[in-house]
Amino acid sequence: MSRKNRFWIDVTVVLFFIPLVSVVSAQEKFTIEQILSAPFVTELVSAKDVDRIAWMEFQMGRRNVFTAAGPDFKPTRLTYWYEDDGTDMSSLRISDDGVVVVFVRGHTPNRDGWIANPSSFPEGADRAIWAVKTGGGAPPWRVIEGSGPMLSPNGKWILVQDGGEIYEVPVEFRSSGTFAKCGLKPLFRTHGSNSNYRWSPDSTKIAFVSNRDDHSFIGIYDHETRKISYVAPGVDRDTSCSWSDDGKRIAFIRRPGSTFSQIISSAGQGTTGRGTTGRGFRIGQTVTTRTQTQMVSGPGFRQARFKDGHTLTFWVADLETGKAHKFWHNPEDRTFGNIRSFEWAGDSVIFQLERNNWRHYYSVQIDGDPDAIPVDITPGEGLAEFTGLSKDGMYLYYCTNVGDIDRRHLWKTPTSGGRSVQLTKGDGIETSPAALASGDKMAVIYSDAKRQLSVALVDAEGGEAEIIAPKVPPGFPLEEQVVPENVMLTAEDGLQFNNQVFVPKDIGRGERRPALLFMHGGPMRQMLLGYHYMYFYNMAYAINQYFCNRGYVVMSVNYRTGIGYGQKFRNAPNCGARGSAEYQDILAAGKYLQSRPDVDPERVGLWGLSYGGILTAMGLSRNSEVFAAGVDIAGVHLRGSSLDPENLSFQSSAVATIDNWTSPVLLVHGDDDRNVNFSQTTGLVQLLRARDIHYELIVFPDEVHDFLVFDKWLITFNAADDFFRRFLMEK
Repeated sequence: MSRKNRFWIDVTVVLFFIPLVSVVSAQEKFTIEQILSAPFVTELVSAKDVDRIAWMEFQMGRRNVFTAAGPDFKPTRLTYWYEDDGTDMSSLRISDDGVVVVFVRGHTPNRDGWIANPSSFPEGADRAIWAVKTGGGAPPWRVIEGSGPMLSPNGKWILVQDGGEIYEVPVEFRSSGTFAKCGLKPLFRTHGSNSNYRWSPDSTKIAFVSNRDDHSFIGIYDHETRKISYVAPGVDRDTSCSWSDDGKRIAFIRRPGSTFSQIISSAGQGTTGRGTTGRGFRIGQTVTTRTQTQMVSGPGFRQARFKDGHTLTFWVADLETGKAHKFWHNPEDRTFGNIRSFEWAGDSVIFQLERNNWRHYYSVQIDGDPDAIPVDITPGEGLAEFTGLSKDGMYLYYCTNVGDIDRRHLWKTPTSGGRSVQLTKGDGIETSPAALASGDKMAVIYSDAKRQLSVALVDAEGGEAEIIAPKVPPGFPLEEQVVPENVMLTAEDGLQFNNQVFVPKDIGRGERRPALLFMHGGPMRQMLLGYHYMYFYNMAYAINQYFCNRGYVVMSVNYRTGIGYGQKFRNAPNCGARGSAEYQDILAAGKYLQSRPDVDPERVGLWGLSYGGILTAMGLSRNSEVFAAGVDIAGVHLRGSSLDPENLSFQSSAVATIDNWTSPVLLVHGDDDRNVNFSQTTGLVQLLRARDIHYELIVFPDEVHDFLVFDKWLITFNAADDFFRRFLMEK
């Protein structure tokens, strides 16, 4: 057995690919390997000055970078990694001239600092920044260990943050070690912790935020003179710097600095800046951190405000004169007080904010009225996400589900405010818009009910998406898949929620089939009427197609607390550890399946990962009479840390009703999970053993939450297929 396929099995389970008993034969069958064989796109970027795009593809565990340039946009492969070894790839960047692309290989470290090593390599795993030329021919090279690269617009330098310091590394640099090992020093040293760095458009300056605990500055590092200057320094918190397109001005957000109450309460909680402990007190100074029985309550002791009463302001500075002025402040009712960052776009700054039930983008004129109410530039009953700017910043391209709640379509809107125009419509799903320099077309990630995530071009004035990559491989069951349909249900408390239902093509009149319920994770996710734009949910959609092809009626539930249906739906009361109200939606969906004339009510199962695992376990522990079997992947089984039966978080957990659990379950978990503690599965198994509840277990040593080694997904999905076959299909 190869090292990447090692796993533990707690009970005897047949995991390898056993031919399924043929229950139905009229519909042509496909395998799990076939439905997961198509490569799909995970990231897409475009160059600012030329018509060139680059993207990442994932194909059965192999992650690689591709590029295409106008006018023909013929795909060209830039990297050649063929191993399914779990080496993650992310953070794709491209230079303005399109000559060089940088990216990160390797997953995030866990709480002990270990880089994810799902293949259990004895030498450990690596996380490093890589680069490759888009001209083709030359292999990619490892620049340096690190992550979060910011590529200079001219493609010559990379900025990386480490330990509150900013490092600059030439793109052409080649190393096998860390900053220290390579003898690299921080680009500059200042008091405080430096982050939020931004290149000027001409690559000659770097703006950054210097956090000084109770206040922060916007700093400017001049690459040519090697000098640092600060923009309108004061006692307040300056953050989120953004350059004008000509590089002559910089905008930033300013909030009041800390009050004495905040300074005292924060002191003693650890060193956050060099030379200080807590927030604002010198090392060696005695500070009382206990809660005071009495505290002065005069103006300015507890709450910080500017003289005019505002708590959030936007500023702009002229770098030549050094003068800065406020160009906007939040209204007195603080309806726009929760703005964390913005971006300079044309003559305005734009930012994302959730208000009036939807997350939209808003615009403020830089040279406008400070009292002006920000303009909602992405209006409508739906959320706005996945944005890109035109070359001149005058237009925002965004994706939204306005008018098509369970899909995403591409829209265009002026960044200073004006009429929004829909560019795509129909049965496709368009995300990740990347504007081309010529302005003639947009590149997007496209999918639909049967086609995996692809790179497509859309005319800048709107129209059909033209798919350019990747090719559908032989054997991929494009036509054998079904088109799911939306079904609206109502939970016991009256809340309505959306679901996608997959119905086998060959169900005969009066025939009753087994059914499966799928729950997404998050819970801030939304399953769509097509292939999903996220890694696991893309595969989960494919597996739901597989189960449907095998004869199951499949339903994917968009339960409350998910995105896509507004703030009130996402923030529904009494959910999670406060009462698990979202489970009402799962039970309602299960009972709906039981009521369908094409479903056998005795053969309904459920499955999911993460929060979907939580809901799987809750279904089995609360309603085994409804759910006959379940597959729980990396689920949480005890919310909080209390075993007190009167505690609300305990009552909201699957283990609270463990004595009602009678249905069999398959548990799957990686023991380097950084999202859900592996102990959640360890503890549940003890409860199942003690009650003689049938369980089957797969453990992947050194694997993370969303398994990085594709072969582990094949093992998991084939095991789930076999499990449901034995407990539902053949029941």
